[in-house]
Amino acid sequence: MNAALTVEGLGRIYGPTGDTAGTGPEFGTSVSPATGAVVAAWDVSFDVARGEALGIVGESGSGKSTVMRCVAGDERPTAGSAHLDGVDVFLLDDAARRRLRIDRIAVVYQDPAAGLDLDISAGGNVAERLTAAGARNFRRIRDRAAELLELTEVPLNRMDDPVRTFSGGMRQRVQIAKALANDPPVLLLDEPTTGLDASVAAGVLDLLRGLLERLGVAAVVVSHDFGVIEMLTRRVMVMQHGRVVETGLTDQLLEDPQHPYSQRLVAAARG
Repeated sequence: MNAALTVEGLGRIYGPTGDTAGTGPEFGTSVSPATGAVVAAWDVSFDVARGEALGIVGESGSGKSTVMRCVAGDERPTAGSAHLDGVDVFLLDDAARRRLRIDRIAVVYQDPAAGLDLDISAGGNVAERLTAAGARNFRRIRDRAAELLELTEVPLNRMDDPVRTFSGGMRQRVQIAKALANDPPVLLLDEPTTGLDASVAAGVLDLLRGLLERLGVAAVVVSHDFGVIEMLTRRVMVMQHGRVVETGLTDQLLEDPQHPYSQRLVAAARG
């Protein structure tokens, strides 16, 4: 497998660094008893190829969102590496990391407000990402924005409406369109349907599944919901107290989870 993104030994500690003793699933805590530091993630490694979706699942506090923020460049990790196109993105300076987020790594956040400017139009949000990458021709920008909004099933007659006037599900579709604007090879999805009504969430999941199959990006999907992971991913990584406790093919892990924590998550998902 030719990995589009390879992460090795990712760690993120909040507080005094260097001491991870007494933390992790076997201790039932992410907080160091010696220093009080929070070991949000430690020794996390994975890779994902173009055309593949990897899931990271766990309850709140498991470390999955910390991993996502580090890979996205929203936080600097304490340890580890993340290679994209032969470059360790963790070593990039702030300007290079911002550039990476424009055209190589895109993020769809749980809260659309984190990825959109709610006071400008749907088309304007997509155009913002295109112009950041250097696009200047107004007609081409508008045509590309319309193409992406149509792809994500946003009505084109609302292209010039402020995003603030959109429903939660429609805002999420605009955020997806914006994320895809510059054809990024890596797409990070952070709890993409949390907070949406069940029927709206189902529609967004259907859209995402079709887009992932069609576009061939390397996707990492973070969720606490095994239903989301089952629908979107081929492989899955289960995290608890900042550590990876189990990995495997999504369908096999759902059918026969080995770790007690994974078993509890699957049982809860099955109702």
